[in-house]
Amino acid sequence: MGMKIKKGDLVEVISGPSQERGGYKGKQGKVIEVITETDRVIVEGVNFVTKHVRVGQSDRGTREGGIETVEAPIHISNVAIVDPETKKPTRVGFRVEEVERDGKKKTVRVRYAKTSGKDL
Repeated sequence: MGMKIKKGDLVEVISGPSQERGGYKGKQGKVIEVITETDRVIVEGVNFVTKHVRVGQSDRGTREGGIETVEAPIHISNVAIVDPETKKPTRVGFRVEEVERDGKKKTVRVRYAKTSGKDL
């Protein structure tokens, strides 16, 4: 199963509690990182978790510690790529196309947004 989502894609969270209820559903953000081993993605501004950091000396000698918020990975099935045309979440398909490069025929997979007329 190829990963349909790449780093830098704009995605929308399509599951979980709505934003009114403190969740992230409906929120859009850029993919910062794709973790293929666990099929998870880290999306900018989504799924903040509070991390308690012990106070200690950093390499620069500054005292650090306290509470940090960092984005936690969410499962790839909970996000959908945003169709740049409609700004709505969409499913992405792959078309296999023959492309001629340097006189050789090459089969490439082309990502395309399946029409997102209905709201997911």
